Amino acid sequence: MIQAADIREWRDQDVVDPKGHKIGVLEAVYVDTTTDEPAVATVRTGLPTRHRLVFVPLDEVLLGPDYLKVSYAKSLVRKAPSIGTDDVLPAEHEEAIFHYYGMTYQPGAGGERQLARR
Repeated sequence: MIQAADIREWRDQDVVDPKGHKIGVLEAVYVDTTTDEPAVATVRTGLPTRHRLVFVPLDEVLLGPDYLKVSYAKSLVRKAPSIGTDDVLPAEHEEAIFHYYGMTYQPGAGGERQLARR
């Protein structure tokens, strides 16, 4: 797991799938607001003139010398919920990310967001 203190140094590193296929480049990491642990990353994908940020969970992530290996296939990640490169994740779209990957979504008791960008 990526430690919260190491997040900045991994920005702009390649993100690869379990078979080593490049998915894209790490743009940002979102932490779980209840644990402050890295939970989801945005990966910059697409053509240079049409980049978008797709979301991928960081469970079981492996760190290499110049890459992060996620436990999800490139084909699955490429179809994941996404936002534009200048956009912010709307609170109402958080749940869709969790459902897409078959994960449980648990906002705070007062409706607080589960994810916060670092």
